[in-house]
Amino acid sequence: MASADPQYLRYVALGDSQTEGLGDGDDASGLRGWADRLAEHLAQHNPAMTYANLGLRGRVVRQVHAEQLAPALALRPDLATVVAGVNDLLRPRFDVDEVAGHLEAMFAALTAQGARVATVTFPDVARITPLARPLSSRVTALNDRIRDAARRHGVTVAETSHHPVVTDPRLWSPDRLHASPLGHQRIAAAMAHALALPGSDDTWTHPLPAPTTPPPTGMRATAAELRWAAAFLGPWLGRRLRGRSSGDGRTAKRPQPLPVQSPGTGAGDGERRTAGL
Repeated sequence: MASADPQYLRYVALGDSQTEGLGDGDDASGLRGWADRLAEHLAQHNPAMTYANLGLRGRVVRQVHAEQLAPALALRPDLATVVAGVNDLLRPRFDVDEVAGHLEAMFAALTAQGARVATVTFPDVARITPLARPLSSRVTALNDRIRDAARRHGVTVAETSHHPVVTDPRLWSPDRLHASPLGHQRIAAAMAHALALPGSDDTWTHPLPAPTTPPPTGMRATAAELRWAAAFLGPWLGRRLRGRSSGDGRTAKRPQPLPVQSPGTGAGDGERRTAGL
């Protein structure tokens, strides 16, 4: 069990759609997401804390750097999370040096201002989507660079990449690109554990109960992959070819620090009410 944490007064989250909360709620009812869940955990121990979320869907790392770093610095957080890079991994042209350089610049600027900064490593997408197998080496390279940059700037890393549970299909939305509510809960718990927050532990690494139905194999598995490609991969590629993004015309959901209205759950509580667990 973690010991007492510093009294974080202002938390700011930077990133892409995962930080915005896609897969955990919807645009009609509102998105929750791992950053909201982490903020709720923090507020349980410091009700005076405020929280801003600058994350925006569709953003690659250079856009997060260009659009979100200056506003984040202006808010003067004492805790910041920077989680981005998956959209870069999926692009036909991926430059790990460029992506890592933008991440490190954000780490450097935020820590130089005195913020505690946290980030994550990414799971192997091929273990989630077999069609993404060519991207495995990209994930490994980016994770290595994230760790190196984090060490140089004293950034906390939630090592999600090492644990088999992170590729359990139940932690992912049907599009396989965004975490499910249960997945967002696990990311929040991983961040809380990495930051040694009170009430956090390593239970987020534990496997889920065995599924009640076995995963498809053979022709059924092939058919499932083709349905996924038609429903999600095709539209995503279409937007890229047209030079469009799912985030076009959108703004951050929580650009200013506000008090956290906790639903009464911490970073580890939501899982018990999700998927019948």
